[in-house]
Amino acid sequence: MAESSIEFLPSFEARPKITNVVLDFDGTVSILRQGWQYTMQRMFLEILPQREGSDHEALKTELFTEILGFNGKQPIHQMRAFAERVASEGQGALTGEEYLKDYAQRLRAEIDQRIERIRNGLAIDDEYVVHQARKVLDLMRAKGLRISLLSGTNEDFVREEAELLGLTDYFNAGIFGGTKDPTKFSKEAVYDRIMRDEGIAGENLLSIGDGPVEIRITKELKGLAVAVASDELDNGSGRVHPEKRQVLVDAGADVVIPDYRDAGELMQKIFQS
Repeated sequence: MAESSIEFLPSFEARPKITNVVLDFDGTVSILRQGWQYTMQRMFLEILPQREGSDHEALKTELFTEILGFNGKQPIHQMRAFAERVASEGQGALTGEEYLKDYAQRLRAEIDQRIERIRNGLAIDDEYVVHQARKVLDLMRAKGLRISLLSGTNEDFVREEAELLGLTDYFNAGIFGGTKDPTKFSKEAVYDRIMRDEGIAGENLLSIGDGPVEIRITKELKGLAVAVASDELDNGSGRVHPEKRQVLVDAGADVVIPDYRDAGELMQKIFQS
């Protein structure tokens, strides 16, 4: 028998009363934005001053870890923090909004190429869906679970991309995304809304995501948190991304998976079925 890809951490316990699932989008279900962390990292490295004798590899690692720490929040928060860092190092800094515009243009060019591949019929089936994500969504739907999609990415993009990937119909409890005004969106507020509107408690909640934000929120709500530490650049490799894993474990994850290859086992353990 093949070894399981699932890591059950000491905090894990079966949750047969789960009725609702909240999934993140980018890196959890979709990889249309695969490599966004590296796009951001390259931009930051271009902008930060290179000091004589500095360790370039150490800086790359430091920046990547910081980027992962903001995963799950709208990018403007990351860009404002970066602007503060640039200013603190004595270099003329742009505003967070200006850095965000630069980053968004770089990333959008990559995303648009992938979208064109899908629209032109050049993409292999589910090439831009996390490995076997459709399988776990099918299992959840068959179990009668209420499934929500929640992303810090602009909601218009999330809805468009979910439709493009043929995933919209799975989300019977709604699709929620970011807004152009970051002061009007937070994942905490959307979680509160879902809990209230669905009339559920923490024992009924399962969250699956690749960012520390949704993991922390879920644990605060007493829900079960499954972390997806996927290797987005090699979808389906079955390898856990070590830096992602560490950030997600530190945030309180109960389970870590590289993708959904062992979706049946995961569901069986969660529901004791």
